Order: sequence, then C-alpha cells, then structure tokens
Amino acid sequence: MAIHENLLGGPPPTHLPDDPEPRELLAGGTAPADVAAKYPTSSLAWAQLADEAFERGSVVESYAYARTGYHRGLDALRRSGWKGHGPVPWEHEPNRGFLRALHALARAAGAIGEQEEYERCTQFLKDSSPTAAQTLG
Repeated sequence: MAIHENLLGGPPPTHLPDDPEPRELLAGGTAPADVAAKYPTSSLAWAQLADEAFERGSVVESYAYARTGYHRGLDALRRSGWKGHGPVPWEHEPNRGFLRALHALARAAGAIGEQEEYERCTQFLKDSSPTAAQTLG
C-alpha cells in the first residue's frame, strides 16, 4: 500500500481492516438480517438493513439499524487508530459500511425531524469523505 504524506498537517486517513465475508454474503444475495446476525459488527449489513427499512417507509426502524451500524463503525474506527476526526476514505472499500450507516443515520434523523442529528451526521459524512457524501447523496 502506498503511503502518502499529509501536506495539510491533519490526521492520516483511517482504513478499516477488510472483512470480506459479510460483503461477499450480501453481494451473493444473503438477507442483510441473516448477515447482521452472523456478523453483528458489520456496519455494511446494518446499513443495508437501514436502507431496506427506509425504502419501505419504516423510518424509525431504519434509524435504529443505521444507529447500530454507525456505532459498530465507530468502534472499528477507534480500534484502527482513529481519534475522532480525520479522513475515512470512501475509496477504501472496507470503510463503506460505516460511511453508508452514517449517511443512513443522517437520512433517517432528517425524516423524523431530528434536525440537530441530521446536520451533525451530514457534516460528519462530508468531513470524513467528500466522495461518500457526493456518492450517497
């Protein structure tokens, strides 16, 4: 892996370790609830559960799934040396579960009128990964 010098003086990007099993199960069509039950630390499984719940109009359920994925992701980020701020690049695929859960949490918070959390999570997503913020909308 190439090491890039951070010329802005901020913290280095955080790259979560790869955990391909949940991603492969989800890509193969395994139900996100089954993946979350087998791999409860997978932010990606929780993010997919949040997306599915939101799409069917179950906004509070989506919020709960997204919050679980978000907190599982924060735990993983901290274990990977993240100090509460700094880049979490979308380009590093293992980071996408956390970023998707963060986006889903912002979306659900906005839908239930939790404006402060919506704004905080939206800004957190932009600060963590402008690419994720743009990609996820």
